[in-house]
Amino acid sequence: MNLRQRKKRTKRLMEAVRREDAAAVSALLRAGADPNVPDRDRTTPLYQASVNGSVELVRVLLAAGAVPDTESGGDMEGTPLCAAAAWGYHTVVHLLLAHGADPNLREGQGTGYSPLDWALRGDHSQAAGLLLAAGAKPAAHADADI
Repeated sequence: MNLRQRKKRTKRLMEAVRREDAAAVSALLRAGADPNVPDRDRTTPLYQASVNGSVELVRVLLAAGAVPDTESGGDMEGTPLCAAAAWGYHTVVHLLLAHGADPNLREGQGTGYSPLDWALRGDHSQAAGLLLAAGAKPAAHADADI
């Protein structure tokens, strides 16, 4: 597959993820779209699905080999687990953890908030409980922003 075809599939995959069209996402993945390739804004399909709480899409993308700890590169983005925890999407948090997401991986290339920080900041007790059960370590000091 040439570069142009890959870019076209990536664009179509992200459009389908944004529409939350699981059938189209599945078809594109079967046709060779890579679930780990970000779009031109550096947003990954798994991040997009996670930040929207799209349980079905997260399942499809993980089954297709999406790497759960890949950080999405847009300005206001991070890891899929941080995104799901920030919005309290506990089912997505559970799926990501079950597929090996690191509960202690801080976004911002390791300099930002952890998934647990986000869950606590948003008062999402179910997500925080899942993260703690998976081995998330609470911050050693209180952060005024959390």
